[in-house]
Amino acid sequence: MFPGLEQTVPFQKYPGDDQAILGIARASWAHVTGGPGWMYIAPRKTPPEVRAAGFQMVESADDEVVVARSHLANSPAIDVYLDIIHEFLHILQRKQGRELWPGRRVRYVDRPTEIEAYAYSVVEARRLSVPDSYLRRYLEVPWVPRGDYLRLLKHLGVAKPAPRRTRK
Repeated sequence: MFPGLEQTVPFQKYPGDDQAILGIARASWAHVTGGPGWMYIAPRKTPPEVRAAGFQMVESADDEVVVARSHLANSPAIDVYLDIIHEFLHILQRKQGRELWPGRRVRYVDRPTEIEAYAYSVVEARRLSVPDSYLRRYLEVPWVPRGDYLRLLKHLGVAKPAPRRTRK
């Protein structure tokens, strides 16, 4: 999927049997797509809430990380790295039988699988001395409303932004 991933500190700390995790990594695929976007695990079927918003996801019964070519080409390397760590943890979660797309009943930022995957990436970012100011930008995504975003920061222990000062 991503050559060298098995050499990284986070890979060596994923929970579970090291050999089994290595086998999962070797059996996983990256699917690079055109157009805008980021990274996600291909669902077996596009979730209804995503389809209702007008999007069609790459669907797969296999463990595929879908990556937008524009993300690989234009995003900072640290963002791509943190996303890879995040998404591979989702593959491990799915192998454990956990639901990645529980539907509208659980908000994106409150899904246990998302909190766990983001927390894993935040730990690695902090190990690399990435400041909270950068993490706030990394964690702010267009599909998450502001209140949910602030709740995600709280879930992850990332300091919220300073209040905006108004000019008098």
